[in-house]
Amino acid sequence: MSIDFSESGFETEQPLVATSLLREDDGEYSLRPKTLTEYIGQRKAKENLTVFIQAAKLRNEPLDHVLLHGPPGLGKTTLSGIIANEMGVNIRITSGPAIEKPGDLAALLTNLQENDILFVDEIHRLNRQVEEILYPAMEDYAIDIIIGKGPSANSIRLDLPRFTLIGATTRAGQLSAPLRDRFGVTLRLELYTPEELALIVKRSAGILEVPIEDAGAMEIAKRSRGTPRIANRMLRRVRDFAQVKAGGIITRQVADEALTALEVDHLGLDAVDRRMLRSIIDNYRGGPVGLDTLAATINEESVTLEDVYEPYLMQLGFLTRTPRGRCVTVKAYQHLGLSVPGGFDGGMEQLTL
Repeated sequence: MSIDFSESGFETEQPLVATSLLREDDGEYSLRPKTLTEYIGQRKAKENLTVFIQAAKLRNEPLDHVLLHGPPGLGKTTLSGIIANEMGVNIRITSGPAIEKPGDLAALLTNLQENDILFVDEIHRLNRQVEEILYPAMEDYAIDIIIGKGPSANSIRLDLPRFTLIGATTRAGQLSAPLRDRFGVTLRLELYTPEELALIVKRSAGILEVPIEDAGAMEIAKRSRGTPRIANRMLRRVRDFAQVKAGGIITRQVADEALTALEVDHLGLDAVDRRMLRSIIDNYRGGPVGLDTLAATINEESVTLEDVYEPYLMQLGFLTRTPRGRCVTVKAYQHLGLSVPGGFDGGMEQLTL
């Protein structure tokens, strides 16, 4: 039976692939696991964290400062909440751009209780002056505050409770060396396998009370770009189609036709991915083309292309980076159903010039 979603009335302009939480993700917090045993995937990071947390609790000490890095949507914020639950302490959540002045950071730190956790998302975007205040706070659990101006200025050292800083970033390379070296635990979160994502989809479907078949969960998982946030977002949208058009049960066919209606193909590429590849092929003969030029051509932010779209296209082997810019590969032509030009080698000739 074929299911027609062409006139369903659903809005498909909202991006399934996004760097941050959207308004529709408000319910994601209820889907987040609360303990390490509930947390699916990231086996190595979980094993190491279990040891570090148990050791810290045995010594009655705060957990060492933790740096979580990896692509967006892999569960860095979720993992920080789990660490707080496992340690039995409170967590304060903020982000690098929100801490504009040293005084903002001082207010956060002085309000912490013993062993509490301060989670800073996008920590690579911290103001440098704020970052310098953070160094003694991380090492010595103290901050130096200047009171007054000119000759009458005085420096006061405030002692802080022992706390744990958890920093999350999608760009670990942009962290300054002094800040990066002060983290005792560094964990990289990797993209999830389809099997792991299928388990996450089934768990989320159970919380949302949505009937789903194993094949339907796997279909969503295979198109989720290795990212749990995208998988949960797709699940909610497929649920809408299933409830309106298919009796409420998510089967493989329902998931396939719903995601096709949302312009997500069988590899998880959406309209922006395809527009990006077609632009390089049609306008720049397959490349090379600079990132800023490409972003202007398809009317997208260059940082969004670099952080969200490029890594997955490169992982699939559809895109390469050369010293002169981005180039598509033969695989990209084949996926888009285009004939490969004679003599085309994915821009490799540019490397030998």
